[in-house]
Amino acid sequence: MTWSIRRVSERPPSSLSPMRFAPLVERVAGKGVGTWVTHTQARLLIESGVDVILLTVGNPDQKPAATMIDTTVAALRAGRTLHAPTIGYPKLRAAIASRSERRSGRACAAENVAVVPGAQGGLFSALSCIAGAGDEVIVPEPIYATYEGVVGATGTTMVTVPLDPARGFPPDLAALEAAITPRTRVIWINTPHNPTGAVFTAAEMEAIAALCRAHDLWLLSDEVYEDLAFARPHVGAWSLPDMAERTAVVSSLSKAHAVPAYRLGWVIGPPDLIRHISNLLLSVTYGGPAFLQDGALAALSGDLPEVAALHEDYRRRAVLMCRLLAEALHCRVVPPEGGMFIMLDIRPSGLSADAFAHGLLDSERVAVLPCDGFGASAEGYLRISLGAPDDRIREAGERIVRYAQRLAQRPL
Repeated sequence: MTWSIRRVSERPPSSLSPMRFAPLVERVAGKGVGTWVTHTQARLLIESGVDVILLTVGNPDQKPAATMIDTTVAALRAGRTLHAPTIGYPKLRAAIASRSERRSGRACAAENVAVVPGAQGGLFSALSCIAGAGDEVIVPEPIYATYEGVVGATGTTMVTVPLDPARGFPPDLAALEAAITPRTRVIWINTPHNPTGAVFTAAEMEAIAALCRAHDLWLLSDEVYEDLAFARPHVGAWSLPDMAERTAVVSSLSKAHAVPAYRLGWVIGPPDLIRHISNLLLSVTYGGPAFLQDGALAALSGDLPEVAALHEDYRRRAVLMCRLLAEALHCRVVPPEGGMFIMLDIRPSGLSADAFAHGLLDSERVAVLPCDGFGASAEGYLRISLGAPDDRIREAGERIVRYAQRLAQRPL
């Protein structure tokens, strides 16, 4: 046998070209990545000892239920630190299914549930398994800032349909239907909606479901704020008739149970989808921590009074902040129907959302989130979190009004 040797010429290090990265890195680095600049600056100020009222991200300020924390700590001390089933322990999956069945009135079993690393991990896992390169995903806009990266990671194409700010950001059903093409694979909704706080009505949900059935589409529903609907009861996608085989519902403990750092969420969908998600998670997380799943089981086995109290906190704070911001010159507050955020339209001020947010942080030490990274229809809006005690909410509102007044008095 004859061997051939190919000799590779050596080059000096200075002549080597930069290492290349996969196309994925460009697809996940969407405009939404820049949304968090103000938040990062505010965190640096806080860490240096500056008193900043941080109203950027959805961090609940309330304490989690003691039963959930106690169970988690006990499980950790008991050695529940080994590998867990890839899509969650059967008891936890059954508890999530029972909760869904109780709320939706539709059959749901453990085989319909996958436990995932937070709602964000659930959205990525679900979309990765129902759509791919060449497919289009229709998303009402404004979008949550991370959606663009999830769509980019899957290789799909995002098609946005603006929500109407003049009417409180309800879905435009005619525009949704007009956006459907032969390449459309998924309609992705979020209710209660982040960032706008809109809560889709039963009629709107039924109309969206009808579009999915008529055009053979998946419905991906982000319901992480399901326990925080104020204006009307939350209508979950799993409750819609004749939709079980084409629906993926994503939620988590993060918001209503005040434990975003748990990174424990779930996907509810048809059994085939759950099996595919299991295969995906096997190559990513290899299962969630057992001690966190034990804590989640304690939280989801019944309706905790802490969840109801947290709902009331956000409803009350929304009323308080809206009343304060109604006095902000050249601004328009959009009262939320649910969730833990308020949208403030600052376009009449003449500043961009980014400039307004930076000026507010510099002069009044209040940090809010510019919404330009949430899509074109959100440009000129600020998202203000309600995740602070009432006295801090009141103080932040007064500071925002003071800043808006100072802007209105500046020479043009």
